[in-house]
Amino acid sequence: MTHSIEVDMLSVFAGPTRLMGPVSFSVAPGGTLVIMGETGAGKSLIAQAILGTLPGALRAEGHITINGSRVDTLPVAERAAMWGHELATLPQEPWRALDPLMRAFRQVTESYRFVAGHPPVQAREDTAEAFQALGLSGAEDRLPGALSGGMAQRVAFAAATAGKAPILIADEPTKGLDAARHAKVVDLLAKVPATGGTLLAITHEVAVTRRLGGHVVVLRDGQLVEQGPAKTVLSAPADSYTRALLDADPQCWPHSNPHSAGDVILTAQDLAIARDGKHLIDGFNLSLKQGERVALTGPSGIGKTTLLDALAGLLPPASGHVTRAQGLSRHAVQKLYQDPPAAFPTRIPLEKSLRDVARLHKTDWGFVLRTLEHLGVRPSLLSRRPDEVSGGELQRISIARALTVRPSVLLADEPTSRLDPITQRDTLRLLEKVAAEENIAVVLVTHDRHIADKWADRILKLAK
Repeated sequence: MTHSIEVDMLSVFAGPTRLMGPVSFSVAPGGTLVIMGETGAGKSLIAQAILGTLPGALRAEGHITINGSRVDTLPVAERAAMWGHELATLPQEPWRALDPLMRAFRQVTESYRFVAGHPPVQAREDTAEAFQALGLSGAEDRLPGALSGGMAQRVAFAAATAGKAPILIADEPTKGLDAARHAKVVDLLAKVPATGGTLLAITHEVAVTRRLGGHVVVLRDGQLVEQGPAKTVLSAPADSYTRALLDADPQCWPHSNPHSAGDVILTAQDLAIARDGKHLIDGFNLSLKQGERVALTGPSGIGKTTLLDALAGLLPPASGHVTRAQGLSRHAVQKLYQDPPAAFPTRIPLEKSLRDVARLHKTDWGFVLRTLEHLGVRPSLLSRRPDEVSGGELQRISIARALTVRPSVLLADEPTSRLDPITQRDTLRLLEKVAAEENIAVVLVTHDRHIADKWADRILKLAK
């Protein structure tokens, strides 16, 4: 078996509209291909076309060859039979890949049993070893909805790699991970080609591309703008967009302009929080002022998302209390969710979702359209359902939706984790601008220390 991928003149269409392509590339056994590019450029569409999992409204044209055999002409059932055995995938949205009613340990155990074919006792031992290696101890009995974004990503990684398929397609495999877990997952990905397998990775992180090496493909607006050896592309890019992508890495950002904060608008005193019976945070204090930008950092799974829920009034604290400034409406504190697909109705077009919010809060539709324009969201996307746009596009639409409410406090949970560096930088600049103009206080959860340092007025670090 050759463990190879060959793609020839691949394009993806929505009706008559070409969304991506044509692109051609090949990945040999022991090789790595990294796809970089702007949010919505079609990176994930390439992975879905290879796997045969494109949404029903989309179609692919071109030739796709896996291990020397043409697969794009095969029936769905035959392509599905390859999953986990010949090729595996780590999807961009781990919550969508996990059974919401099955606990984490059992999900991975079933992959070892029914994909890898291990006997029950061995499957449980393998799962325990994987959980230990990925820092998932304590998450064994949790349902996916009770996992943090980083934990869900690692559980999905364990399940995807259990069958040891020789080809691994990893779509944004490091988003939502703290620095230690980030490095661990990248090291595990690097082992795939090192042991003779084939890796196709999609990432917007320059550091991940540098670590994985191999061959790089750069996409913009669905078109291939540059490809070549990673060392060449990253050190001497030929295309101006590739150069802009590298220059937009957060460590290259200038520091944001300081903003004079106003009166205290939200206070947390001696806050202790727990979720699903697990105690997470003790003695947390915060005095948040109007227009202030605060970054909240800490290891994956420590309770950052749960803390935001408590600050938003969505979860009662175990002890202590959260106080809002007098006169704030019940909608004045808004939360941006880490997992945008879970925050939108799945079968309703995005425009209807946004118009419903605008009508409910008496916000002019022109304001919504201007916000979307500033965020780089094409109006044509609004006719689609949430599962018909990229994760990065949906993340920007969720930001626009939150701003439609005209909040006084915005609790932003990894709001740019799915965005390429240029869009990430521009989105946070817009958030900074709107926050200053509207006097909105922002609490930003991020695992990226460079973003925290360059964007926030002050940083709060949670530690175990």
